This record gives sequence, C-alpha cells and structure tokens, in this order.
Amino acid sequence: MKKTRKLVIAAVLAAVITIMTAYVCHVPVGTNGGYVHFGDTFIYIAACILPFPYAAAAAAIGAGLADLLTAPVWILPTVIIKTLICVPFTSKKSTLLCPRNVVAVFVSAVISISGYAIAEGIMFGNWAASLLSLSGGIVQSGVSGILFIIAASLLDKKDIKNTLKI
Repeated sequence: MKKTRKLVIAAVLAAVITIMTAYVCHVPVGTNGGYVHFGDTFIYIAACILPFPYAAAAAAIGAGLADLLTAPVWILPTVIIKTLICVPFTSKKSTLLCPRNVVAVFVSAVISISGYAIAEGIMFGNWAASLLSLSGGIVQSGVSGILFIIAASLLDKKDIKNTLKI
C-alpha cells in the first residue's frame, strides 16, 4: 500500500509540475525557447515529500511533458536537469523545511542554471548566447526557491508529511 501511495503522489505531483511549468505564469525568456515558470517549486516539494526515485520521476515526467507542450527541443536536457535538481533535497526529515532543504534550493539553482547554459551551448553551438540567458535562469530559480520556502512552511504547518503517511 505504501508503494502505491508513493506512486499516486508522484503522479499527482507530475501533473501539477506540468501545469505549473507549461501554463501558470509561463513567461518566455530570450529566443531559445526558455521560459520562467513555477514548476520547480513543486519539484522541490516533491523532493522533500517523496524518496528520490519517486521525486525524480515526478520531476522528469512533469517537466518533460511541459516541454513537450511548449518547447519540445528542450525535453532531453530538461529530463536530465530536473532529475538532478532533486538530488540535494532530503525526504527523510519530518518537515519539508529543514536546513538541508533550504541549502538545497541554492544547490539546485546552480545545477539548473549551469545545466541549461551547458545544454544551450551544446544544442545551439553558441556559448556567448548561453551566457546571456543566465539571467532568466537566475530569475527562474530565485522565484521558485522563494515560493518553495513559503509553500513548504505552510505545508509544514498543516503537517503534510504525516497526513500523506509516506
């Protein structure tokens, strides 16, 4: 039953990540198909609620589907990068907001920003343009990090981890 619960929660979070990435506050940045969104906030939440394989699946599937709907050229880099941004977080604490998960926001931002810069340089063969798009990545990661801290503190007040019984 516990495995089924994790799968269902991962599937629901993948759907939320897709919607929050593709449609809610979807602001295009630059000419490369990139955009600012709220999806990473829910990837961080998934990584704090679910064990790594489930969180990584929710992140990769949710963000990958969003790219399929909005910017298909980015699917492969997105699936890799969104999986990697789950790594710094822990789901082993009783709350979402713990010191490790606060630090993880910054580590994940570095992974995401550098990952997309590298992917853009490889895909388009223009390293100068990839450096110019860093500002969009910084805004994207910053907004998602702030929203995560707010959402995690509110979810902790509702004792979400105990409620979900994961």
